[in-house]
Amino acid sequence: MIKVVAVLKAKEGVSRDEFLYKWNVEHPVLVRKLPGLRRYRQNPAIEHRKEWPFNGMAELWFDSVAGVKIAYSGEEARKLFEHEHEFLADMQWFLAEEVEVDLEPVEAVPVS
Repeated sequence: MIKVVAVLKAKEGVSRDEFLYKWNVEHPVLVRKLPGLRRYRQNPAIEHRKEWPFNGMAELWFDSVAGVKIAYSGEEARKLFEHEHEFLADMQWFLAEEVEVDLEPVEAVPVS
């Protein structure tokens, strides 16, 4: 499975509440229409006295890189991008393969 990982920066002047409404309520309606999408997760940055470089991180799962290309080449993606321009100043993304790490202690194997 391939994952699109994107970090998001809100436009200047867009309040946290407005950003969260547009991203958490409006945006999923459009994201759900992407062909081949298997899973979608949003990770809003927590409020902190320090301003984070990003306001959130999104994860979108697809079966393959080809599936990602198909999803982002159609009319549904165009509408998604238009909506993003309403509230995002920047979005950086990459494709990833998820690796789950077992948290149980493992015995170190000497390197020879």
